[in-house]
Amino acid sequence: MTSAPRINKPAAGIALVLAAMLSMSINDALVKSLSGDYPLHQVIFTRALIGLALCLVFVQFEGGWSILKTRQPGLHVFRGLLIVIANSSFFAAIAVVPLGEATAIFFAAPLLITLFSVPVLGERIGPVRLAAVLTGFAGVLIMQRPWADAGTLDASRIVLLLPLLAASAYALQQVITRRLGLDSKASAMAVYIQFIFLVVSILVGAVAGDGRFTDGLENPSLLFLLRPWIWPETLDIWRFLALGTNIAIVSYCISAAYRMTDAGILAPFEYAGLMMAVFWGWVIWGEIPGPEVAAGIVLIVAGGLAVYFRERHLEARLKREESA
Repeated sequence: MTSAPRINKPAAGIALVLAAMLSMSINDALVKSLSGDYPLHQVIFTRALIGLALCLVFVQFEGGWSILKTRQPGLHVFRGLLIVIANSSFFAAIAVVPLGEATAIFFAAPLLITLFSVPVLGERIGPVRLAAVLTGFAGVLIMQRPWADAGTLDASRIVLLLPLLAASAYALQQVITRRLGLDSKASAMAVYIQFIFLVVSILVGAVAGDGRFTDGLENPSLLFLLRPWIWPETLDIWRFLALGTNIAIVSYCISAAYRMTDAGILAPFEYAGLMMAVFWGWVIWGEIPGPEVAAGIVLIVAGGLAVYFRERHLEARLKREESA
């Protein structure tokens, strides 16, 4: 029995990645627009409920209900909780921090993946990749503006660290995903994630959904986390529906893109999401990156791309050595 030929459609793959980045940037802008009126647990619950329904449809196209069975439930739960931490931290940050700035710090995740791959996957980091990682983190440090007076910053220093916490949690789950991906379909993994989002948001809503912890609170990030659940306005219902739909689009487009095109070709195009976040921040909220943020963005992107191109070079050299 011969295996099916590998699909190789780079143009279609790139288009799908760009569509996913556009949907993700719209998702973040929608969350930011809702952060002033609704609690985060309500936003996540609604998004996950719609996303779960759509992901269950995708499951039918990848093998049916049987693919939801797993021999690694503990690792899936751990991975899901890391994604919950990543999303919650990032969303709490963008309630206050400019969208482009928070997204830029989050894009340090590829650098953190390189670091976490050492203890988790046993990979080695050479001097070139180490220099690239340090360059990217220099950008993160500049964007934190440690020399500035706290009163001149857009948010408290703790809030400014939330996108970095989000990037760390996301990077760790990506490394874990490398170990899970061989045994789990993309749609099944998406279902697990949305289900964990539902469970966590229900638990948080049960504890804080009546707003009991908001008395005297003024911090916008904490208010976003703890304010009471309210029934959305008619216009906002459409925004909630768009959130869930966007998550399903992102999941499908990323999965389809990496099935039909080599990951090495697609990875650089994910940085389009950063430019889109800056664009939405400027168009909707008039957020224009200052010189520190612009310099940080350049260093983070440069560090991430340097890691990518170095890994491509090492892969090509390894293939040549194996074929020799």
